[in-house]
Amino acid sequence: MAIQAVVFDVGETLVDETRVFGAWADWLGVPRHTFASVFGATLARGLDHRETFQVFRPGFDLAAEREARAAAGQPESIGEDDLYADVRPALTELRALGIRVGVVGNQTARAGGLLRGLELPCDFIATSDDWGVSKPDTAFFDRIVEEAGLPADDIVYVGDRLDNDLAPAKAVGMRTAFIQRGPWGWIHRDSPLVEELADFRIDLLTELPALVAADGRSVS
Repeated sequence: MAIQAVVFDVGETLVDETRVFGAWADWLGVPRHTFASVFGATLARGLDHRETFQVFRPGFDLAAEREARAAAGQPESIGEDDLYADVRPALTELRALGIRVGVVGNQTARAGGLLRGLELPCDFIATSDDWGVSKPDTAFFDRIVEEAGLPADDIVYVGDRLDNDLAPAKAVGMRTAFIQRGPWGWIHRDSPLVEELADFRIDLLTELPALVAADGRSVS
């Protein structure tokens, strides 16, 4: 079957999280360079990125700290300037091809509202908070299939991570695109699992429309 839907992860696929994590460093009272260095070392060891917070503040509760930041007038935010420059052109071109476009990632309900407020050229936006299930649980990807209303192998899931994005998407029968950017993208780029799990490998989202169109031509 030809590709009929492309669904995107959020962090480091659509959204550049430099400012997001910089704000967390400021909240912790840690120099941004130091926070970024520990963050990268944490990922390189194969640990959950949230372990970074524990280094600087043992017992750190992310949900509670989000609430504390909001109460202090520093809530999480996603704005137009946080989108990578290729996001709108790629999504717009995919929809012009008649492709159903979705945006779904491990995000809070607030982040979902902020994303919807950006009025991205897409057909649906949802978050793990909305659905009550998070990646890499395959139930999350089953929900994507349900939301898209298409067979799993007609859907491409685009992400920067092998563990959270490509592996579980493959497990439910989706096709996958690995984008090499952000901390995970650069750390995972040389893994042999990229060749095993990724149907497409891209550096920019604007490479996708041509790949999707070529896939359709090859099937016909």
